[in-house]
Formats: sequence, C-alpha cells, structure tokens
Amino acid sequence: MDLTYENKLAKEGYRLIGGCDEAGRGPLAGPVVAACAVFDFSSPWTIGELSLVRDCKKLTAKQRVKLFSLIKERAVAVEIGVVSNKIIDKINILQASLLAMRQSVDKLAVKPDFVFVDGQFSIPKLAVPQTAIIGGDGLVFSVAAASIIAKVSRDWLLDEYDKKYPGYGLAQHKGYGTRLHLERLAALGPSPIHRMSFKPLLK
Repeated sequence: MDLTYENKLAKEGYRLIGGCDEAGRGPLAGPVVAACAVFDFSSPWTIGELSLVRDCKKLTAKQRVKLFSLIKERAVAVEIGVVSNKIIDKINILQASLLAMRQSVDKLAVKPDFVFVDGQFSIPKLAVPQTAIIGGDGLVFSVAAASIIAKVSRDWLLDEYDKKYPGYGLAQHKGYGTRLHLERLAALGPSPIHRMSFKPLLK
C-alpha cells in the first residue's frame, strides 16, 4: 500500500484527502458501520509507522486494533457513521452502507477537499468531490485506513451487543452467518438487532 492515489490528487492542489469504507454489509445482525479518515497532504510525507495499513480483511484483529490508534493519531480527522438493522431492513443494505458513509463524512470536524470511496457507487448528496473505486480498500491508503476504523468500531459495537443479547455468540462471529450463529438463531429466535430482511431470517 502506498500513497499513489493521494499524491496524484495532491499535485492537483487537493490538500485534505479522505477515504471512506464500511464494515458489516454481510452479517445477519447488527448495524453497518462506515468510517472516513482524512489526511493532510499539504506537504509530502511517507507512510512510516502506518506501512501495515491495508484492506482490514488482510489483517489480524490485533493488528487492526494497533493500527486503529495509529491512524487516529496521524489523521487530521476520523469519524464513523452507524446505520441500524432497522434502517437496513427499510432501505436495503446498499443504501444503508452509502448512508453510513455519508454520515461519517458529514460528522467530520475537518472537512476534506476530496474523498475516495470504496466500491462502485458514489455517496449520494455528498457535498465533497468524490471518486468511487472498486476494491479501493486494497488500492488507496486512505480507504484502507477507513476500512480499519470501520471494522474495529463495528467489532467493539458487537462486543457490547453480545452483553446485551447473550446466547448468540455475537462477540465471536460479529453477527455473520456462521454455523454457531445459525444454531443459536434456531434455538433462540431473532434478537432486536437481527436483520429481518436477510435470509434465512426473511420468510
């Protein structure tokens, strides 16, 4: 992972460049969480201690937590957006993911000059120039950083939900449709945070 995409924009005059990504599109339970991480490219810099930043799925949980702190130290602004399972059921997971990403940008204390977005769809109604990049979390540094923030934040939320709704193993599988999760669902029925528009919950 390098700063190719960001440095190209910096040469065009963009200073504050952000990346957006989400975590939790596939699970049967819990919210979808998005993050935006903004970095200052007004002067050239090297990744240094953030050299391990990459698509969060290619990192261990321990690596993600360590990088979470480093990213928050190095970024000029980091925010998350959280969209509940109830809203996911109403507007579908794609629209919920885009909404969460827009929330993460809108909440930023420091507004970016430009945002890279993971995926093929741009964020609707975003008042910031943007480019959507398929596989952006594996190509663009700022998007990869956002993927880590989103994943760690969502994991922590599911750890809390595990305490509130014990028995499902949420802290273990984070809401994904594992064998354990499906077994517990069959035994307990859905909790208030399950996505009723997702199979096998959708009847």
